[in-house]
Amino acid sequence: MDILKEYLLQNWPLILILIAFVIMLTITVFLNKKTIRRMYVLIGVVFALSISVFFEFYLGDINKLHNLRVVLVAIRYSATPIIISLLLLALVKKSRWYVVIPALVLAIINFISIFTGIVFSIDDNGTLVRGFLGYLPYIGVGIYTVWLIYVLIMQSNKQPTEIIPIIFLAFSLGTSLFFPLIIGKEYSKIFCTIVGVALFVYYVFMILQLTKKDALTGLLNRQAYYSYITNNYKDITAIISIDMNGLKKINDTLGHIAGDEAISTVASCLMKSARYKQPAYRTGGDEFIIVCKKTSEDELLRLISVIRKNVSETEYTVSIGYCHSLDQNKDIDDMVKKSDEMMYKDKERHYAETGEKRR
Repeated sequence: MDILKEYLLQNWPLILILIAFVIMLTITVFLNKKTIRRMYVLIGVVFALSISVFFEFYLGDINKLHNLRVVLVAIRYSATPIIISLLLLALVKKSRWYVVIPALVLAIINFISIFTGIVFSIDDNGTLVRGFLGYLPYIGVGIYTVWLIYVLIMQSNKQPTEIIPIIFLAFSLGTSLFFPLIIGKEYSKIFCTIVGVALFVYYVFMILQLTKKDALTGLLNRQAYYSYITNNYKDITAIISIDMNGLKKINDTLGHIAGDEAISTVASCLMKSARYKQPAYRTGGDEFIIVCKKTSEDELLRLISVIRKNVSETEYTVSIGYCHSLDQNKDIDDMVKKSDEMMYKDKERHYAETGEKRR
């Protein structure tokens, strides 16, 4: 009973955070079932790790059950890369189960170390000793963390409201790399709580962002568009209007699932092309707008060129129009109108050149 009381005393903040996490996952309407299931697994792993870490240090304090303690150390060394690989599965679009394989390989090496001491060992005094592969767990965590942050940034709209939470997550996970080397093994006692806080806070940020995103494409939605042009009116120098060609034909001949895939593919090209001061929005079925902030006309034309190149690498085509203005007294609605007019002329030109029937 005293052990349970001590565990609760050390880990009660973590338990409360994980309970809150579970409640929010239960009531959310923004995430699909697969992502929610993966989040549940992640929460379970963090909770199980907190129990393992507690007993590892408890056995170290009483200097008993040496063999069990070695196993618990192997679990602790293996857990962090597994947690980050599960994060990749939960947060990154189109992640597959094989992202966990490197973490499992690291876990196998850690458990081999129980018998060989290649990563760690425990001497007769109960002191943890690092083996010649002692820094391998940290290297593995570092690679996974860099990979996770890079992919999250690449699949984002590269806006500060998305990048800042990713930086927060990177900093939180980065502490698991450096703090053990600076503070020592005592940091491991609060590691699970740090991870729990980081995941919960990032999840809250993510849910807030999803209210501004289009569910199908991941681009920013119409509501976010109106908010952005209202708050950044004076800094907007260009509007780009983009419309898919032949979406109705795709829907009629191949079905709406194929149409959704076409829209998502074009949206990915826009997300890949745009930069942080050029947010892209899906404002209608196959209608997109990119708002350019403090962008010169040369930069604007380069962006359009990149968009055309990226779309040309797919099986789809788009029509593009734009309006550029450095006038601080410009009317955004008028800029959108002029951009749309150019886009419709580009669409007419496309159908004339290809001979396709416009529907």
